[in-house]
Amino acid sequence: MFTGLIEVTGAVESLEQLGDAIRLWVRAPHVVQDASLGDSIAVNGVCLTVAELNADRTGFAADVMQESLNRSALGQLGVGDRVNLERALAVSARLGGHIVQGHVDGTSRLLERTPSKHWEFLRFELPEQLARYVVEKGSIAINGTSLTVSARGEDWFEVSLIPVTLRDTTHGDLAPGDVVNLEVDILAKYVENMLAYPKAGGGFDPTKVEHYER
Repeated sequence: MFTGLIEVTGAVESLEQLGDAIRLWVRAPHVVQDASLGDSIAVNGVCLTVAELNADRTGFAADVMQESLNRSALGQLGVGDRVNLERALAVSARLGGHIVQGHVDGTSRLLERTPSKHWEFLRFELPEQLARYVVEKGSIAINGTSLTVSARGEDWFEVSLIPVTLRDTTHGDLAPGDVVNLEVDILAKYVENMLAYPKAGGGFDPTKVEHYER
């Protein structure tokens, strides 16, 4: 589990195509200082497993399977691209963002950026299958960053980013048309799932929800 508070950005060192998967090498000296094989690190919001550490402990490799490639934008990364990184949450740490699983629900495109005096508005397209989970002042993870929805319309939503977020994450690099990973609030998905079951036992009733994918 993660908080959506990005620790540092890393850089893609290499991408090895494996047919129905890729092996992704990320340069990330800070997050691998205490890493072990099998640890979880979120890369642009996708929970990945450390499969290998390089000799000088400046980076790690992770295997990204087809399911993750289908649901996220990791397959669009190129060598040299910056990525947001966060190690798994320690039990003793503060939950400063919101509960982020690293299980991406889908992707979105940046529609426009609007600068203000002390912050910047970023407007993203809102995928139809995720719209019911996105509410104004609710939480959403964009490329692994825990953010608050500042406004939403029928097919878009906005977040307002302060300078430190723009500087310390990849959001400052985004241009209209760029694709990002989205993870909606897990609590909303659990509520929807519970409402899909009859109160007095029985099986799943798909008519109780508009759209059910998992």
